[in-house]
Amino acid sequence: MTPDDIDDLARRARDGDRDALEALLGEVRPRALNVCRGVLPYSGDAEDACQEALLNIATKIGSWHGNGRFTTWMHVVALNSARSTYRRLKNQAVPTDFEGVHHHERPDPRTTSVIAGTRLDLLEAMETIERDHPQYVEPLMLRDVYGLPYEEIARLVGAPLGTVKAQIHHGRKLARPLLRGEA
Repeated sequence: MTPDDIDDLARRARDGDRDALEALLGEVRPRALNVCRGVLPYSGDAEDACQEALLNIATKIGSWHGNGRFTTWMHVVALNSARSTYRRLKNQAVPTDFEGVHHHERPDPRTTSVIAGTRLDLLEAMETIERDHPQYVEPLMLRDVYGLPYEEIARLVGAPLGTVKAQIHHGRKLARPLLRGEA
């Protein structure tokens, strides 16, 4: 399907066409799953996040106003679902401290391969930044992990272009020491 076809399907779904909603969810599922895989390194976790994203798309499609591409809006929904799943998994994790087991050191970002946001240190950095500066996280992830253009990010977050560029710049300044392990 072309982006225009997907936008048309999304408009029909938003206006209450259940068949269009089913077709739309089937069409965007692979994209949503790819976004989730970019954040969550384990496919089972990415699948869970994708299901959450599809549910959010189905229930919140009315909040897509049609100003930008539906797939861009869907991208943000999937990203937020993946980050939410990561937070939930992190909170459920039980630390193990068995005698004689050596804990691995935090990976050195200079020698760790970066593959579209699958680095857990990046997610940890975003969680840390979000506590005190939540306005920087979404624009920074959309630009530096997913490579969206500044103009599209500005439309998505509803902020002026200059503000978005400044948020990304400040977010990068906050992220650098966290990724280097200096914080």
